[in-house]
Formats: sequence, structure tokens, C-alpha cells
Amino acid sequence: MDRQGAGRRSPLFEYHRELGAKLVDFGGWEMPLAYPTGTLAEHLACRRATALFDVSHLGTVRVEGPGGFDVLQATLTNDLAKVGPGRTQYSHLLAEDGSVLDDLIVWWTEAEVFDVMPNASNTARVQAALGGRDVTASRAVLAVQGPTARRVLAQVSAEAAQVGRSQVRRVGWGRTELTVAGTGYTGEDGVEIAVAAEDAGPLWQALVDAGAVPAGLGARDTLRLEAGLPLYGHELGPGITPLQAGLSWVVAWEKPTFVGKEALVAERRQGVSRRLRGVRAEGRRPPRPGAPVLASGRAVGGVTSGNFSPVLGVGIGLALVDTAAGLEAGQAVTVVERGHELACRLCRLPFYTRSKPNDA
Repeated sequence: MDRQGAGRRSPLFEYHRELGAKLVDFGGWEMPLAYPTGTLAEHLACRRATALFDVSHLGTVRVEGPGGFDVLQATLTNDLAKVGPGRTQYSHLLAEDGSVLDDLIVWWTEAEVFDVMPNASNTARVQAALGGRDVTASRAVLAVQGPTARRVLAQVSAEAAQVGRSQVRRVGWGRTELTVAGTGYTGEDGVEIAVAAEDAGPLWQALVDAGAVPAGLGARDTLRLEAGLPLYGHELGPGITPLQAGLSWVVAWEKPTFVGKEALVAERRQGVSRRLRGVRAEGRRPPRPGAPVLASGRAVGGVTSGNFSPVLGVGIGLALVDTAAGLEAGQAVTVVERGHELACRLCRLPFYTRSKPNDA
């Protein structure tokens, strides 16, 4: 349900309220930040078992018809010709200066049907660039993530549990149809499921009954940070290009054109002036967005995201660091956080990979 002037609500809003979730505004949506169990417990549930997220705030722009492929190819950075129907692909929508207007996932569900999944606040912008229909209000999206996610999901739908990484498939579930994609934003195995809004509640409850632990956007953020995944508005956005964010693999240089290509080609030729790096604190206090990063007393960059890592037990962050500083992983830096100097080291990304934390 939507409330005029008060933000949008997921079809699962009443489930979150009944579970005692702390609700916050996120991209114009009233979404659960955490449940009474708390972000730490929800984070560890995803790392050790199965967590269930409501990510209905993500947009869905449906581009269909014989010209849909050509529009996406001429606009987005990645190359859909490398995949095909039944696959998903991560891509970027750029401004002409090469900076990222949105990072998104394309679900290629049928030969001439593409469900493009933008960030919550960018749905209108993506629709303006690609055309298509905004079908966000007609569905909910649930993310089932964790090392036991497929085992839990199989109790609800064995067919859905078989959808592999980067695949997308439509499967029947009772009276409705699920669109299941092997995607996620946690660093763990799992799927994301689009379901008709009116059937979202029964699916959510079935997954909870099967053992999935409800988790809020607080845990989603700490999980993606440990996995070194960018967040629009922090590691991606105005003035930040895919090359600076370490995401050159999402750029199909061989394509004849895409929006922003000329600027990226020039940047690649000249060399990037800054690059996204991991920052690991010596203690539990995390670096915070906007805090300057210093090396030998000289400012060399700034923190874009930071939080406490439940797996590593220390503060971690992402920072855009000047390439001219010549810093490597393992080198000491200082983050100036609200008048405090945090002793940190640059760290290889990701901080965490499927049950294996990165200590370097």
C-alpha cells in the first residue's frame, strides 16, 4: 500500500510491524531496519544459516518488445550479448561524464522481456533512460540468502531452489508464479524472488516457517560491506566512475556505443585518479562516511562507507584513495573520525568471501 506524502510501503509492511521491526525511510520507502533480534544476530544468521530480506523497495522497470534488447545495449555499460534469456546481468547506467547514475541488475526473463532492477530512488531515472513500464507496485521481492538458503527454500519450492547463480526462471507456486533469480547482495549463496503483491505474505510466512530468519536493511548493509559490494550514493554516484569503483569488468569496451563510453575511454587512457580500497580498523570503532583518510599525515582520500564487521570483530570501511599516493594493501593509514584518529590498514577486497574472512 502507498501513503500519499508519507513514503511507500512494501506489500509485507504489516508482517514487519507484527514482528516488531524498527521501520525507517529508505529511498522513499518505509522499510525494516532491524527486528528485535538486532542487526548483529540477523547478520550472523545470513552468514551461518538463512536470512530472509524484503527488498521490495528495489524498482522493476519492464522493457519488452523487439526493440528492447537494442535499447539496453545502446544505453547500459555491460554486454547483454554475452548472456541470453534465462540469465541475469549486473550493469551500470552512466551520465555522459562517465559517472554512475545507477547500478542495476537486468533479469532477462523471456526472449523479448527484460526486468531491469534499479535502486529504490532511481527507478524513475532508469525508466526515463530505457523506456518500459514501472511494475514495482505489482510485486514484492524477497531475498533468501545464506549457506543453507537453498535447503530452506526447497521446503517451499524445490524448483525455485534449483535456480543457479545468475540464472532467472519462472516457476509455479500454488496459484501464483514466482520469478526466481540467482542473485543477491550479501556475499552468500541464495536467490531473489519476485512474487505478485497479493501473494507475498503467504510466501514470506512459508519461508519463515521453513527456518529463514527475517533480517532488515541494517544487516543487508553490513553484509554487503563485508563482501566489498558498492552502494549507490556511497561508492557509486555523481563524480564516481566504474573504473574508480574497481568495476571495470562491468564495462563492455568492445560495444560500439553506450552512454558515457567516450568519457570512460578517456579516463582509461589517462589512468584513474582514485580507486576504491578497503580500510580495516585496528579496533571495533568503524570509520564513517566522509571521514578523511591520511597517510604519513597527508590526506589521500575519504571514506565512503563504514560499519562494524560482525565476522571480523573490527571496524571496516570502503574509501576512495588517490592512486598517486602509491599505497598498497597492508599499509597503515589513519582515519580522522569526529576528532578521533583511528589506526587502520588498507585491505584487499572483499573483506569476506563465503565463510572465509580476509585478514590481510
